[in-house]
Amino acid sequence: MEPIVDFEKLVRNKYRMLIRAVESRGGDKEDVVLIRKAYKVAADAHKDVRRKSGEPYITHPLDVALIVTRDIGLGPQSIAAALLHDVVEDSAYTTEQLDHLFGPSIAYMVAGLTKIQGIFDHQSTSMQAENFRKLLLSISDDVRVILIKMADRLHNMRTLDGMPYHKQLKIASETLYIFAPLAHRMGLYHIKSEFEDLGLKYTEPEVYAELAEKLTTAEEDDAIYLERFGQNIESLLDNEGLSFNVKRRNKGIFSIRRKMLNQNISFEEVYDKYAIRVILDSSPKREKSDIWRAYSIITGVFRPNPRRLRDWITSPKANGYESLHITVMGPEGHWIEVQIRSKRMNEEAEKGYAAHWRYKEDNSGNTALDDWVTKIREAIENQSGSAIEFVDQFKLQLFNEEIFAFTPQGKMLTLPKHATALDFAYEIHTDIGMSTLGAKVNGKLVPLSYEIQSGDQVQVLTSDNQTPRLEWMNWVVTPKAKGSIRHFLREEQRAAQDRGKRLLTRMLHRAKSELNQSMTQKMLNYFALKNPRELFERFGSGQLSATHFRSFVEEESGGFYQNLRKRFKPKPTALKALNDAASRIVFGPDQVVLEHHLAECCHPIQGDAIFGFIDGSGIQVHRTDCRHAVNLQGRFAEKVIVARWASGDNQGFNALLRFSGMDSPGLILQVTSLVSSVLNINIRALHIDGAEGVFTGIISVHVNDRSQLTDLAQKLKAIKGIDRVEREFSKGN
Repeated sequence: MEPIVDFEKLVRNKYRMLIRAVESRGGDKEDVVLIRKAYKVAADAHKDVRRKSGEPYITHPLDVALIVTRDIGLGPQSIAAALLHDVVEDSAYTTEQLDHLFGPSIAYMVAGLTKIQGIFDHQSTSMQAENFRKLLLSISDDVRVILIKMADRLHNMRTLDGMPYHKQLKIASETLYIFAPLAHRMGLYHIKSEFEDLGLKYTEPEVYAELAEKLTTAEEDDAIYLERFGQNIESLLDNEGLSFNVKRRNKGIFSIRRKMLNQNISFEEVYDKYAIRVILDSSPKREKSDIWRAYSIITGVFRPNPRRLRDWITSPKANGYESLHITVMGPEGHWIEVQIRSKRMNEEAEKGYAAHWRYKEDNSGNTALDDWVTKIREAIENQSGSAIEFVDQFKLQLFNEEIFAFTPQGKMLTLPKHATALDFAYEIHTDIGMSTLGAKVNGKLVPLSYEIQSGDQVQVLTSDNQTPRLEWMNWVVTPKAKGSIRHFLREEQRAAQDRGKRLLTRMLHRAKSELNQSMTQKMLNYFALKNPRELFERFGSGQLSATHFRSFVEEESGGFYQNLRKRFKPKPTALKALNDAASRIVFGPDQVVLEHHLAECCHPIQGDAIFGFIDGSGIQVHRTDCRHAVNLQGRFAEKVIVARWASGDNQGFNALLRFSGMDSPGLILQVTSLVSSVLNINIRALHIDGAEGVFTGIISVHVNDRSQLTDLAQKLKAIKGIDRVEREFSKGN
């Protein structure tokens, strides 16, 4: 029999905890009055309403408010908004009434939270990308709204057990997809870790349970060792007169699993499951020197791993995170991570951007936050394409590690890892990015695709005549740069299409015709293009010219093969060479000799079944089994002409065969004997590479026709040890 819960006492205790939390963080009498007023309104709005667990609904806004003040550290207005966040959604209270009771700031936050809640009420997980985009829009208005929403989501995740499985899966996957990366980017590492662990618990419960059990067992086994190591650290720092506190941090279950998957290692091989955190009680003026002093003391006794040094003291992360992470060899040969930071840094690491405000409700004085919100606005303004594409790009920026680089004037810019010199130019200003001609890194010219390394000094070279090009899209990674380039190219494309359409209209008018649907389709077929926009753009950009247009008009005015003879009749010297060639090709029902070239994609040789295809540059001859054959013959049948090899004295051709298999003694002798002695084929070259019992070989031979080459391939494959033989194509063969 389950114990009877005194819900009134439960609510009363939560409310008292909230008031104590506000008072302990420096809240004055007015703050407490505001919280009490907000609580009374929320309690009235949710009276007689129960959660799935049976608890009064008011316990939920109370818990959200506790997270807002204790875990995130927001001020009284935000706490009041947290208490009221479901009032408009679930009761008769209106935003206007809240404005009258609490003022515009709190009413605005509640309205924003109500709007966000409407976004996530949709049951389809296909809405997640669009949800994320809308969520980012709310961030650019008031960051406190999303911070309260994070607290709301965290409490929902903590109480998911009472929900049906399909809702658990939807909410958990949405949390991993949207809220965890946002918490990470805003510096709320503790909340981010809890989001990830709870997300894993409900999306992959068996994996979570197995790792949780292993971690519990490992903690029990390692507890004494970690305690002893922590005491050693305390003793070392205490002897040097430092004021500090030592804590132990456990790596999240989700993070452990991610490391196992990324590095393909077992649970036992994850050596940084725990970390010792040293929190120094230092003044702002001394904190950095004290951190490096502590580093020197610790590494003077315990050998550090230089590859695992993470210095976010000298160069903090873009979200304000500051800490020095080192990995040292502890007693008995175990690597242990040690994190060294000041008390201020620790609070900001735990609370993220919110720690910059605490009780400052005007959001002022937080440059890092303002910069990030500006980037969000820019990304949204430059959005192009689907919401999914936008989110994928933005999530890359959320998750990516960061690098920093300097302008020649010494200004530091923070960029995602793998950012290029061109990204740097756009980060300075969009106008500079658009006119970037080149870049110098540390005084040396580099390509625009150069990947910037932390500490680089980058000088951007610009020109008024420079504009973005299509290949620039391959050289940038930031949403700002990609969006700006895409927007410019799209405008240029539209302008080229307009120019091309006007040009074709004029040329057709002079040719006594007009630009209609029928004529457009004929030109699409003739130039082998997909749609009218592509046709107009080609003419507008100069890729197709008046000469190409005249060729089209000539074909339209005469018979098909008659025009072919006019267009592709070889010159007398070339005609003689074609007629004399044993491998000459004839076209059409009259088997005429026309100027042509062999397609490089399939390299037809005498004996191959072939066809001709007319493109802008002439007649291409393809094999019928070419990878492009179906597309060309299916979509552009009117451009396909009959072709075949003409009869004549067969002078043979050169061909390459690639073969591979298990290496064995005498293999080369068997191959050369088969080719030269048995089949009487001339070997032009033979090359074999072997390593660790396997080999790959290439043989160049001169054969009379395709059937002889096929016979050779079959007989090579019959040799013991050879398991694969295929024809290798190269130019001229």
